[in-house]
Amino acid sequence: MTDDERLPQPPTADIDLVTVLHALGDPVRMRLLLSYADGAEHSCGPRDLGLDHLHKSTVSHHMRVLREAGVTSTRVAGRNRFVSLRRTDLDARFPGLLDALLASAPRPAAVAAAGA
Repeated sequence: MTDDERLPQPPTADIDLVTVLHALGDPVRMRLLLSYADGAEHSCGPRDLGLDHLHKSTVSHHMRVLREAGVTSTRVAGRNRFVSLRRTDLDARFPGLLDALLASAPRPAAVAAAGA
């Protein structure tokens, strides 16, 4: 793997609504969606994501589910991974979905308590 490469993710046309909704049906993954909604790239550290109560492998699992569903994109830079929301792709595929999910999402404190 060379520097600055993307991990496998579905093409925009293959993103499936049921798969996206299933991926976002978990409180921890909704918490990640809220973090990624700022449009920036985020490191994969649980502490950086406000999930330091979870084991690193658990957070990695949740991130993989989001990526494989087409919700996020992961950029590899050396030994580091940076995750971002595929907002443009999701908005093109399902207009208004992200806005509705983000508007109805529980506050981070409630999500953190549910994921504990």
